[in-house]
Amino acid sequence: MTPLKKNHTLSSEFIILGFGDLAELQFLFFGLFLIMHLITLAGHTTIVLITLIDTCLQTPMYFFLRNLSAIEICYILVIVPNMLANFLSRNQRMPFLGCALQMHLFIALGGAECFLLAAMAYDRFVAICNPLRYTLIITRALCLQMLALACISGFTLSLTLTTLIFLLPFCQSHVINHFFCDIPAVLFLACSDTQANEIAVFLVCMLILLIPFLLILFSYGFIIAAILRIHSAEGRSKAFSTCAGHLLVSVMHYGCAIFIYIRPKSCYTPEQDKIVSLIYTNITPMLYPMIYSLRNKEVKGALRRLLVNHN
Repeated sequence: MTPLKKNHTLSSEFIILGFGDLAELQFLFFGLFLIMHLITLAGHTTIVLITLIDTCLQTPMYFFLRNLSAIEICYILVIVPNMLANFLSRNQRMPFLGCALQMHLFIALGGAECFLLAAMAYDRFVAICNPLRYTLIITRALCLQMLALACISGFTLSLTLTTLIFLLPFCQSHVINHFFCDIPAVLFLACSDTQANEIAVFLVCMLILLIPFLLILFSYGFIIAAILRIHSAEGRSKAFSTCAGHLLVSVMHYGCAIFIYIRPKSCYTPEQDKIVSLIYTNITPMLYPMIYSLRNKEVKGALRRLLVNHN
């Protein structure tokens, strides 16, 4: 009776190992990533506010940008506060359901972001390749429908994937060698045959990552061809500047995610995964607002107007 009870107790929680092997650098990392987290929140919150307040930014492109930043805020809040807490405590205990919820929200929000980036690519495709019909095609109703579809798809696929993973038995180690409940790290702990689950992960990741990314690349093939047909250098520069930020963000977002999730369990390398995960949960979200604001004159102009009005 006692062994069974003990096993049940162990299986009801996980231990997040985090960066326990770098104990002497924990406080340094805590301070560094706290600053990055605050900068990221400030940047995305600023984009949400200025695209809501400024009348010049009430267009479909900024509607998508605002919602992308709102999703990004939720996305990092699911991961980073727990990561920061882990820096201050060697091993952080995570309830079984808490781990499942974190994974579900992380995949759902990341998936919604992937689909939304694809919707933004379609918006830019219509704006540059079919400008005369842009207002007829990209209506407010279509924008709302694409946003709803992105969120519903992300949360539905995430629920399916999280359920498949957490129905597996975790009867041996419950120590997750990561700083959050990521798919490869949790799947690695399963003590049964996970081949079917790995196939499910691959298929879901194909839907969330590869298909939207290929659609984005396909759209940008037409966009680049259309830009090259513009005769004036100023026109080409303006058209490219409206797309460069989105293309760079897409490559960074999809590149890291494809590297982590579209591969077999046998290729799982905990330390390498933690480094790449640090990049896409901390560094790239911090860079997104800078990329959009530095490359976009309208965003910089709106920010200046907002600051002038408040002074």
